Amino acid sequence: MNDSVLEQLDRVLAARKTAADPEASYVASLHAKGLNKILEKVGEEATETILAAKDASDETSRAELIGETADLWFHSLVMLSHLNLSYREVLQELERRFDLSGHDEKASRQ
Repeated sequence: MNDSVLEQLDRVLAARKTAADPEASYVASLHAKGLNKILEKVGEEATETILAAKDASDETSRAELIGETADLWFHSLVMLSHLNLSYREVLQELERRFDLSGHDEKASRQ
């Protein structure tokens, strides 16, 4: 079976959340510091992604945007893991919204 990158990462995040030494694992250190630190990292990476997107005009800056987006996704996955959630639940929500108008979906949340 060929696991997706998200499946592999999900397993690694789960293992490091519960069994890794915070001195040896970045993910374990984030979990040890708690949700506020994880949210701080998500916010930091979101800001860096926005700034990179504003400047994404050539190959080098587009590569930087890809790197920052990967950082944002990674830290978002750590956040989900900390809250005992999974990328699968996010994908299910995206799938649920697939045939909805974006305007209708947003209006349904109000």
